[in-house]
Amino acid sequence: MTIKTDSRHLYLQVIDRLKEDIEKGVFKEKEKLPSEFELSKTLGVSRATLREALRLLEEENIIIRRHGVGTFVNPKPVFTSGIEHLSSISSMIINAGMEPGTNYLSSFGLPASEDDVKRFHCEENETIITIERVRTANGEPVVYCVDQVPSKYLPNDFSNREDSSIFSAIEESGDIHVAYAITSIDPVGFHNQASPILECEPETALLVLKQLHYDDNDQVVLYSKNYFRADKFSFHVVRKRV
Repeated sequence: MTIKTDSRHLYLQVIDRLKEDIEKGVFKEKEKLPSEFELSKTLGVSRATLREALRLLEEENIIIRRHGVGTFVNPKPVFTSGIEHLSSISSMIINAGMEPGTNYLSSFGLPASEDDVKRFHCEENETIITIERVRTANGEPVVYCVDQVPSKYLPNDFSNREDSSIFSAIEESGDIHVAYAITSIDPVGFHNQASPILECEPETALLVLKQLHYDDNDQVVLYSKNYFRADKFSFHVVRKRV
């Protein structure tokens, strides 16, 4: 059935129609869409119009185009969260009705690099602890986490606590309270290190959250770089008019 035209650009109507078909289950998650020739004929639009609609749907992560294979419907993210408030990955997974887990990959200390000195305002001879972990949901890897924190902010026996929360460990002494974080989000394609760890398909995108965590005195006490599978997670922010 062709789309019913209105005053909007035709490619916008195609987008709405395809979204509606996906929502109704006409095209299911991970299912291959008909060819461009078939779709354009079915919808009664030119292939140029269809391609523009598909391009924008791909930008929205609703579909994914695999070169030489075809166009597929992306699964909806299982986990969604606002980024206005600091919340743990575990809580996001629990809220989705799944069991969170952690696989520790490594934990090591090195003298502060030039970037560490700038980031933490620390001395060059200070030790920076790097912790690599994989967060899982019902046993499936969904987030690859790299956390860095000056060793002076951690308990002496932290390296022996594989099940310890980094936030809890930093705040254990009572001298530090993680008050807020400044976050940046970058979309990336295949990542040589993170994608294999997360068992991603080559075309699966990642969302990289880089966070500087500050205490009540505006001192950076933790730097996190978390690689989220974009087919599992989505993030939103509430913006208020000023």
